[in-house]
Amino acid sequence: MAAGSVSRRYARALFSIGVDRGNFEQLGKELEDFAALWTGSAELRDALANPVFKASEKRAVLQSLLPRVAPTADVQKFVLLLLERRRLSAVPHIARAYREMADEHTGRVRAHVTSAQALGPAELERVRQSLARRTGKQVIVETSIDASLIGGIVARVGDLVLDGSVRTQLGTLRDKLLN
Repeated sequence: MAAGSVSRRYARALFSIGVDRGNFEQLGKELEDFAALWTGSAELRDALANPVFKASEKRAVLQSLLPRVAPTADVQKFVLLLLERRRLSAVPHIARAYREMADEHTGRVRAHVTSAQALGPAELERVRQSLARRTGKQVIVETSIDASLIGGIVARVGDLVLDGSVRTQLGTLRDKLLN
């Protein structure tokens, strides 16, 4: 089975628990916190993947660590299940799939906005509102800076790409002049 479908299956299981109990947002936050810990700690990944350690020792490590990262019993049980099934390496993918499900459930979309310079709060809010009108959904904006754009912004919302960068406009102008 492909890694993406496995991740979605596990994410869907935890998501349905969260929806039933009305705390899917909290579960998603805790899952993302654990995924960030997993991604950021080579020692943790190495210790839990090392065959020298017994399964009971790995479980004890997680049981002592999880209450600080994921206080909800559902997420703790979920992570321990992933350990048992040897799927901990999929945690970042599962967290991403969970976030996509939560966004779809709540009518949110995530937009990635790249600009030549850092955008101020007012500019960022105008971009967010413009994207919200365009998509008809609540928009969560993630930003990055790429000086090669020269000016303007590039916004990506799912498959939709809105490119208002000076670099692209200059490239279009060059193509028109050459043709």
